[in-house]
Amino acid sequence: MSMLRRRKPSDNEKTSNLEDSEGAERRDDEEEKKEKHNKVKKRVEEKKKWSCLDSCCWFVGCICSIWWFLLFLYNAMPASFPQYVTQAITGPLPDPPGVKLQKEGLTPKHPVVFVPGIVTGGLELWEGHQCADGLFRKRLWGGNFGEVFKRPLCWVEHMSLDNETGLDPSGIRVRPVTGLVAADYFAPGYFVWAVLIANLARIGYEEKTMYMAAYDWRLSFQNTEVRDQTLSRIKSNIELMVNINGKKVVVVPHSMGVLYFLHFMKWVESPAPMGGGGGSDWCAKHIKAVMNIGGPFLGVPKAVSGLFSAEAKDIAVARGIAPGFLDKDVFGLQTLQHVMRMTRTWDSTMSMIPRGGETIWGDLDWSPEEGYVCSPKKQSNNDTTAAADNVTDNVFSQTKSANYGRIISFGKDVAELDSSKIERADFRGAVKGSNLANMTCLDVWTEYHDLGLGGIKAVVDYKVYTTGSVLDLLHFVAPKLMKRGDDHFSYGIAEDLDDPKYNHYKYWSNPLETKLPNAPDMEIYSMYGVGIPTERAYVYKSNLAADCYIPFQIDTSADGENEGSCLKGGVFSVNGDETVPVLSAGFMCAKGWRGKTRFNPSGIQTYIREYDHAPPANFLEGRGTQSGAHVDIMGNFALIEDVMRVAAGATGEDCNVCRSTIFAFYPLLPNLTRLAERQLCGVRVLPKKVSPVVRNSGGDLCT
Repeated sequence: MSMLRRRKPSDNEKTSNLEDSEGAERRDDEEEKKEKHNKVKKRVEEKKKWSCLDSCCWFVGCICSIWWFLLFLYNAMPASFPQYVTQAITGPLPDPPGVKLQKEGLTPKHPVVFVPGIVTGGLELWEGHQCADGLFRKRLWGGNFGEVFKRPLCWVEHMSLDNETGLDPSGIRVRPVTGLVAADYFAPGYFVWAVLIANLARIGYEEKTMYMAAYDWRLSFQNTEVRDQTLSRIKSNIELMVNINGKKVVVVPHSMGVLYFLHFMKWVESPAPMGGGGGSDWCAKHIKAVMNIGGPFLGVPKAVSGLFSAEAKDIAVARGIAPGFLDKDVFGLQTLQHVMRMTRTWDSTMSMIPRGGETIWGDLDWSPEEGYVCSPKKQSNNDTTAAADNVTDNVFSQTKSANYGRIISFGKDVAELDSSKIERADFRGAVKGSNLANMTCLDVWTEYHDLGLGGIKAVVDYKVYTTGSVLDLLHFVAPKLMKRGDDHFSYGIAEDLDDPKYNHYKYWSNPLETKLPNAPDMEIYSMYGVGIPTERAYVYKSNLAADCYIPFQIDTSADGENEGSCLKGGVFSVNGDETVPVLSAGFMCAKGWRGKTRFNPSGIQTYIREYDHAPPANFLEGRGTQSGAHVDIMGNFALIEDVMRVAAGATGEDCNVCRSTIFAFYPLLPNLTRLAERQLCGVRVLPKKVSPVVRNSGGDLCT
């Protein structure tokens, strides 16, 4: 077999092959470089493209970085630096009352009991349905209100009470938070009692000498005892504090807490089982003073609008800005309908329906605020002397103004029309029926679907309601609610306080149907803000929408015709603290309880202090230190100082700042005597300091 041999390439061939391979390698390198260049270029071009997501991420990142940097600086700076900046801008700030009185040498003497009002106390969950898993002992009310946004329908379900009993629904237990934290802050940064507590601590008070009488403010007053034994626990805690400290307590109720403690004082004297069995001298032995802040003694018209249409001035304004938004099904929620369903199970709301009827609040032709004109002029501080000098000039006018006795009017023309020209059809005998278009909403709310179109028309055709007819109106539109209310509250004026029927608890929170305790050494203070337009009467319209609706709403298009008119956005305003009119806050201490009267047979001393509202000068002052607003007044330095001086041992007689200084209430007195003299015989109207208006009106109502 022959062998095949490969011929060796020549030198020329070797050179040629080498050149070819090198050329190929160069081409490969060039292509590789070109490919890398293209990739780099592509990446650069991609980097140049900036999406909205990139912008948002960078924006959020910058905000967070700045926030954390500022937070670091805030925590690193000296504690006095924010105050230094504030003082550099606004000038020197006055010492807080606690610092001022500490320098004067005041020390704790009387234990202090706080009684919070409606909605300001925290509520926590102890038992709930499946939708509330993980919320055991978490706050459903107060705090950050996170559950309202996370699970709103579940929250409404657990915040509602049983519509028949006014107690817990099946499988749900919501209970009040206990301790000073129950109502120190309503929400983070929004104080209620915190400022007063901090100032008391400055002069030596601590938790053993302070007690927050927390209760479930949704329940009727007597039901807080039936379900939680709250009244008994308040009694026991006051007795313990008196025994330990050897001094009587100073009680400081706020808002609805004023009515709650009025109920308590009658309950504690009454025999068991209805009462606490403390005896007729219990208050005399245990209470030095009751310092009522913003007390709605005779109720508030705001409660009527809340029960009637689940709204007040602020809600009506929101409706005017966004018509229909609150009424329609938004994200599966009929907002106001759910609010109405929930709040109509809260029996406490009925405690603030106006008391005294037309005798106190006026009728179609008369009201105690006759001639009132909303003045734009404001006081810049709590100078009550200046307020007294200006009261007749700035508050009352010789021209006839609105008739505030008409709490609800359907139409602006009806609110202003002479009563002889108003033609009305009585709604009380109207036939109800379930002939509404919105029958799909029966699971959302409570009672308006039973009213029917005929019932709605009857309410509108009656045209105008006073305090004498508004109770019948509420019975007509909300019979379940008012049936429970009739068992727990009363709104009249007692003819004979010795009648045994007034021993029932339904009368105990009405100062016109019960006597003060037999405690002649006790003092009662009425402390409230003035100088803020406060809701007094409303102009309504019917709202016959096709979707789920509440058939009545405030007519926000109704406005007064001149600058001095008090009708704005369908709401008539008078002087007050934005929630409680002066009439309700000042009447009992200025007239009903002053001296020995049938409502105050032991002659308990009464004192009044009105705090003229001065809003904060700038945002650095927060909610202000001279505010007269219903809740913000809890941070009013003058009020806090008054409370602290009394707690430290002062009385109304020897404490200059606590003397009777009432001015805004006085112009009401001559008008009140027209009808009140028939039923309030023997009540004196002349306190130590009187305005000329009162001095000329005479002393006793029935002599």
